[in-house]
Amino acid sequence: MTNFVKGKAINPNEVVAYQDGGIVSMELLHNESGSITLFAIARGQQLSPHSAPFDALVQVTDGEMVMTLDNVEHVVKAGELFMIPSGRIHSVRADMNFKMLITMISRTTSIK
Repeated sequence: MTNFVKGKAINPNEVVAYQDGGIVSMELLHNESGSITLFAIARGQQLSPHSAPFDALVQVTDGEMVMTLDNVEHVVKAGELFMIPSGRIHSVRADMNFKMLITMISRTTSIK
């Protein structure tokens, strides 16, 4: 799956590499509570309009992306965060190479 080790710091930009003309994803964590996924998206690529059952916190770690949410475009740059509300239609476009970390957490999870 990945060389990600709990209890050890990583640089997300070093974990996934760009692939010319492609989209690379690597799941760091996936369980009933949610998921954490890294993406490296090459210039010219896009993620088609879709929705997710959970809120999604997107952190751009390299470059910049164009996030379309409810037909409004938002440019999100390295170091910035963007929250996608659950159930809302959104898409992603790469006008330049960019990397992002997406964290989705189930609303039904309770802390014990």
